[in-house]
Amino acid sequence: MSGSSFSAAQQQASTLYLPPGAWQTVLECLCEHFSAISREQWLDRIARGRVLDGEGKAIRADLPYREGLRIHYFREVPDEKPIPVLESILHADEHLVVADKPHYLPVTPAGQYVEQTLLRRLIRRLDNPHLVPLHRIDRHTAGLVLFSANPKTRSIYQSLFPTRQIEKCYQAIAPALPGLSFPRVHESRLIDGEPFFRMQEGPGAPNTETAIDVLEKNGDLWRYGLYPVTGKKHQLRVHMNALGAPICNDPFYPDVIRDAQDDYSNPLKLLAQGLRFIDPVTHQDRIFESNITLQW
Repeated sequence: MSGSSFSAAQQQASTLYLPPGAWQTVLECLCEHFSAISREQWLDRIARGRVLDGEGKAIRADLPYREGLRIHYFREVPDEKPIPVLESILHADEHLVVADKPHYLPVTPAGQYVEQTLLRRLIRRLDNPHLVPLHRIDRHTAGLVLFSANPKTRSIYQSLFPTRQIEKCYQAIAPALPGLSFPRVHESRLIDGEPFFRMQEGPGAPNTETAIDVLEKNGDLWRYGLYPVTGKKHQLRVHMNALGAPICNDPFYPDVIRDAQDDYSNPLKLLAQGLRFIDPVTHQDRIFESNITLQW
């Protein structure tokens, strides 16, 4: 495996530095460290080249154990459940890919999702193992996601986000707020919440900022335009909830809906609708808009 190929594979693999122990082989260490995965499964992964050493080479089943040895392994979920939605590709060139992600499709592998993710689907569709997302949106959120397609220009595109050179526009459908004036800016400090996957507003200097406007009114529900200046986890969902208008069909805010099943007919009414920036490589004014529409 070449150096450049390994770099791409490394982006998709998980990494383990072998802990202290008395194992004779890496296989023995993996079996004990990941007790939920059987020895037969590890042998199968090794035979298929799904476990790599620090240089990106497939290991042998008898590779001697050494504390601190770096091992890369590809996560696999047996009988992974298909997600019955289809992404679309709005733009693809040698540097950049822009995808329109439907609700419920994760961007990257996590938890019970590995192959059923936007990243893995695009890698297969475009036959490009070098794809790396430049930012993330929640699994429950639909809309635009940018991917770097070329390791040589990746850092240039990545720098657009921390330097706030990308204008992001979201849409959300949520309860009406006739008692507030719009447009308005909501600032707050987001901290870890409970359970662990939630965020909440806390005391201290603001670390998040969202501009909010009303785009359309429909009785008790309004369509809001959300323009995040910062990009914290669940920022828009927490900010709308804090204003008293939690986004429709949100399973986390204001309360966690336990054992909520994915309802494809009633998704979270949040859409990453538009992106605009000056392309740092071509110097073109890039404007992308989602083809997805939030239904009332």
